[in-house]
Amino acid sequence: MESRTLFRTTAVIAVFALSTLWLYSQTKEEVTFSDYSEEAPGVVHNITVADLPQPYATQSVDNGPDLIPRPSDAWPQAPAGFKVDLYATGLHNPRLMRTAPNGDLFLAESDAGDVKVFRGIGKDGKPERTEVFATGLRKPFGINFYPPGPNPQWVYIGNTDSVVRFPYKNGDMKASGPEQKIADLPGGGHLRGGGHWTRDIVFSPDGKKMFVSVGSHSNVDDTDNNPVEYHRADVLEFNPDGSGLRVYAWGIRNCVGEAIHPKTGELWCSVNERDEIGDNLPPDYITHVQEGGFYGWPWYYIGGHQDPRHKGKHPELKDKVIVPDVLVQPHIASLEMLFYEGKQFPAEYRGDIFAAEHGSWNKHRRAGYEVLRVPMHQSGRAQDKYEDFVTGFVTKDGQVWGRPVGVAIGPDGSLFVSDDGTNSIWRVSYAGK
Repeated sequence: MESRTLFRTTAVIAVFALSTLWLYSQTKEEVTFSDYSEEAPGVVHNITVADLPQPYATQSVDNGPDLIPRPSDAWPQAPAGFKVDLYATGLHNPRLMRTAPNGDLFLAESDAGDVKVFRGIGKDGKPERTEVFATGLRKPFGINFYPPGPNPQWVYIGNTDSVVRFPYKNGDMKASGPEQKIADLPGGGHLRGGGHWTRDIVFSPDGKKMFVSVGSHSNVDDTDNNPVEYHRADVLEFNPDGSGLRVYAWGIRNCVGEAIHPKTGELWCSVNERDEIGDNLPPDYITHVQEGGFYGWPWYYIGGHQDPRHKGKHPELKDKVIVPDVLVQPHIASLEMLFYEGKQFPAEYRGDIFAAEHGSWNKHRRAGYEVLRVPMHQSGRAQDKYEDFVTGFVTKDGQVWGRPVGVAIGPDGSLFVSDDGTNSIWRVSYAGK
């Protein structure tokens, strides 16, 4: 009798949870801080500065996932009208992706030290051709094409300790010449709790400047007395030949993904904030980046909120800390971002942000492990809201099988998502209602 009652109770709870998620996605009811159990395509999240809890409202925890193989009944979930297909498998730590002007998909396999190129979509939904463009790189991540426009001459790659480039012309699937070092960067780091190693690269629309993101070496060490943090937690600006180094913006703990807004030409960043002051503090964020702007790290976060580990330090900076445009769930590791310029998705998606969320380790209840959408409403500015777009990488009991990293737009307007949990690339396409 007790077992029957328990079964019925469990079933009721499961039905209620599913019904709640469906209601969120249909009514656009907004949630603030949440976890994986509340993530579903179409759920709207709205986190504001007023929602921030006090530091240490919850105890810090190390709750990183132990990845499991994808269960037979698990598959990424997208909004109604969209479908998700498996594009490529058997990859080695697939990370950032960028689409070349001719439509080829470039992918950094960071641990392997190479960059691969995928071309086309066959009748089976898989690449028509795959090649290794370059090997022997040092934890490559950022990839971009220079000069901007339809006929680039170079592929730039962000190693963890340098920017290099290879000669390139449209259609090249293998580097036609040796790498040229353009600039040295502060290198190295670890994934958990600081020590960020990824380096992204974008160019200004006129091609005159190169922006390189360099994350902090630590979680929250004071830069005043830690020289290892020099030129870290910054966006660095260079000339495309590597000269003219200066700090474009600072106090950005880890701008993993960079993008240029297609209308305004502004630089945007997808940012990992600090850890170990509570489940819901501080939020990660996505924001346009102001030239000369200060974003708080390590002394402040999300405006003039002082980190308690640096109490009383640099009061002159408190009122200078810029509040980011869009606050997302804390600790979810917001990685690559882009502005959707394809034509396959419905018109209301044009110009919106898509960002890959790798997933949390510093929360009691997991969050992230998804691709989110930031509606831009055909403008140059975002509201303080975002929506879950592709979810389902976590099982109902909280086990993780997939971890989105990179996003890219195919020539047909579909959205590609790299996943270093399954070592694969997914393809999201719009099939209509």
